[in-house]
Amino acid sequence: MIRTRFAPSPTGFLHIGGARTALFSWAFARHHRGVFVLRVEDTDVARSTPEAVQAILDGMNWLGLAHDEGPFYQMQRMDRYQAALKSMLASGAAYLCYTTPEELERVREEQRAGGLKPRYDGAWRPEPGKILPTPPAGVLPVVRFRNPSAGVVAWDDLVKGRIEIANAELDDLVIARADGTPTYNFCVVVDDWEMGITHVIRGDDHVNNTPRQINIFKALGAQVPLYAHLSMILGDDGQKLSKRHGAVSVMQYDDAGYLPEAVLNYLARLGWSHGDDEVFSMQQFCAWFDLEHITPSAAQFNTEKLNWLNAHYLKLADNDRLAALVRPRLEARRVTLTHTPSLAAIIDLYKVRVSNLNELADAAEVFYIDLHPKADILAQHLTPEALPALADFIDGMHDVAWEAPAINALIKTCIGKHGLKMPRLAMPLRVLLTGQVQTPSVDAVITLFPRELALKRLTAATKN
Repeated sequence: MIRTRFAPSPTGFLHIGGARTALFSWAFARHHRGVFVLRVEDTDVARSTPEAVQAILDGMNWLGLAHDEGPFYQMQRMDRYQAALKSMLASGAAYLCYTTPEELERVREEQRAGGLKPRYDGAWRPEPGKILPTPPAGVLPVVRFRNPSAGVVAWDDLVKGRIEIANAELDDLVIARADGTPTYNFCVVVDDWEMGITHVIRGDDHVNNTPRQINIFKALGAQVPLYAHLSMILGDDGQKLSKRHGAVSVMQYDDAGYLPEAVLNYLARLGWSHGDDEVFSMQQFCAWFDLEHITPSAAQFNTEKLNWLNAHYLKLADNDRLAALVRPRLEARRVTLTHTPSLAAIIDLYKVRVSNLNELADAAEVFYIDLHPKADILAQHLTPEALPALADFIDGMHDVAWEAPAINALIKTCIGKHGLKMPRLAMPLRVLLTGQVQTPSVDAVITLFPRELALKRLTAATKN
């Protein structure tokens, strides 16, 4: 059975790059009816925080990337790592190293001075016929992995193709610190082994870790998973993604008014394609998804395209669902919502004109607040020639049927009587009712208001 995992470190938020990794791992498992595991790699005690863990879980929940197993926490699996360390020490695959940090730095300085690559010199590495020094008193040893000294470590990366690294390029990695805590590369291998992970899909910043991990897998006698390393995501400007163009918390996209399905659809196309298909559901994505169509070149983030996708999904979204998402945004602005006008009705009219939920909230807000149109806009549109037609329209509002066709007919009657074109009356109506010069069809906008509120806004402004 296919088993994938997403294994973030809780040292910060879940960002776009991590979300794409999670999405691809989740989709691959779903495509093969496999298992998607969530694992929190929290062994960096100094930097891992409960808040960061919660931020990752919140981001996964918001995106809807449900895990089948987990979340597992590495700090709760220390007994498993200690057992594996003991086994490797017993087999000779690992050894105790008493080189102090000061000694190690001195050796590295000498290597750099000689033009050599700085690395551990193997002072405590057991070799046939080698007599090891006597362990110094008072020095707690680290545990080092006895990396093969000859040959190559190779794998067929499912995105990047064949990769080979000479073992001579790899020194003996510390797999447990002097205080006994295991290190990242060792914990990852033990976890992937014991959790039966078959495919490791992750960012290409982990490529340098892979040969070390493969060698540890082999030393444990474990099945090596298949690897797929995803290329980095670049910003709109072609530079490395940063906070100013996308490398922010996934939850900030929620704050900015994006729908999760739009973000998911956009992430799915960042480095993967299915012909020319641009818009598709997650169900369709999982049916199509494979690793063969992931491009090995860097993907480029395009905010304009994300906005377009979000606008598309807003148009399709259920009005009541959007109302439930817009309501807290209005309440955060201390806007008191009444039963009328209906928030869902406002959204139905405006959702085809906006690109995010915050713009929907902007549009809805004017229906519930005490409106004070700007004086310069009033002066521009409340012209002497418009006032008589406006007065007739207000008179007619008392008895007109409160529906768009009847209101539209009343507008036409008024402009016909005074020899005006539609904008001469429609624009003052828009400004007086919403404070805006651009709205959907003015007759449809008017019907959103209770008759009394519409009359109040029109008469109050004209009397001033």
